[in-house]
Amino acid sequence: MSHEMSHERAKRLVCTWLGLLMCVTALLLLAPRAGARTAPPATEEPVPVLGRTWPVGLRPLVVHAWEPPPTTYARGHRGVDLSAPAGSPVRAVAAGRVSFAGRVAGRGVISVELTGSGDPPLRTTYEPVRASAKKGDEVAPGDVLGTLEPSPSHCPTACLHWGLRRADTYLNPLSLLPPWLLRRGPSRLLPVPE
Repeated sequence: MSHEMSHERAKRLVCTWLGLLMCVTALLLLAPRAGARTAPPATEEPVPVLGRTWPVGLRPLVVHAWEPPPTTYARGHRGVDLSAPAGSPVRAVAAGRVSFAGRVAGRGVISVELTGSGDPPLRTTYEPVRASAKKGDEVAPGDVLGTLEPSPSHCPTACLHWGLRRADTYLNPLSLLPPWLLRRGPSRLLPVPE
């Protein structure tokens, strides 16, 4: 009888330790690692209003707005899509230096590090673009970087994907533009009453 009791006791002890080991393993796997970012910071530093022009057109339609992801690696829209016909000139929105001009996954991409935007600097990206600017070129607001390619995209018609980053943090590129550029409709002069 005592042999059966010690066998039952050993079985319970093994089950208890296995259960405890599984709980500790689950906690270690599910707990965020030290230093790992699980969500974007609640408050981003303000983006300086450096933009002086839209990257395409005068006031392009925003086809797909900025939708920051809820966590670092989650789905989201890390930029804005601006409607424009293929072949449209794509312009630098602010002064800076072209840090990349080439193809990524078969699409033309241009990145510009913005002058006077802090450390690390802000970087705008434009795609799909057939580049006329080259890496290292200094650009001013309104300078042509290239032309919009008729590349298949997630837009219903041709569009420019315009992004903004500081290091690894994605930001809303529209925050670069001053309020007068974001307002709809042109300014109108009204007659002065006599």
